[in-house]
Amino acid sequence: MNQSQSHVERCGFLFFCKFAIQKIAVDLHIPSKYIQNAVEQMASLPGVGKKTALRLVLDLLKRDPKSVEKFSAAFTDLIQNIKKCKSCGVIADNDVCNICLNPKRDQSIVCVVEDLRDVLAIEATESFSGIYHVLGGIISPMDGIGPGDLNFQSLVQKAESGEINEVILALSATMEGDTTNFYIYKKIGQFNLEISTLSRGVAVGSELHYADEITLGRSIMNRMPYSVK
Repeated sequence: MNQSQSHVERCGFLFFCKFAIQKIAVDLHIPSKYIQNAVEQMASLPGVGKKTALRLVLDLLKRDPKSVEKFSAAFTDLIQNIKKCKSCGVIADNDVCNICLNPKRDQSIVCVVEDLRDVLAIEATESFSGIYHVLGGIISPMDGIGPGDLNFQSLVQKAESGEINEVILALSATMEGDTTNFYIYKKIGQFNLEISTLSRGVAVGSELHYADEITLGRSIMNRMPYSVK
């Protein structure tokens, strides 16, 4: 057997071993329905496969029971007590979030975002002093998400009331984001306010919360008037 054949066979064996280990981890018939159920629930999280879920569940089993109860209670408290700000829609502990209650914030400038991740990303830049409006998603027919599924109505009411002077469209630079921007423009473009969008420092096709702080901060500071042309 020559050296080349030996190398090929060795690579093939290693690939087989890796595949077998992964298959065992995924298809393993766990001898406990409780562990099996915990693995299935953990694997339902985005980005968590059964192999990772099993590792996390086994790690929890090694912990002190009080530690596991504390871990579980954190999520129970989250579901039972979390609220959405009545003013902007951001996830908060109270009926109105700390951002909206902050007297130093400019209530006349509203930054429209998709979800909490975008709020956190923009806040990290320390470049924005207005308030937010969280849509809860973007228009995406492929995913079955239409205008009726998102938080547009309260934004239209704010624009119509004259409470705001500028709306910044800070949605992801994707086809769905652009579609949502256009929908908002059609809804509030008739009112006496400025509609702007982020400068294209945020790469086209990328989601807003993945942009680095410096790029995102500059995109907000150098925002430009929104145009449908």
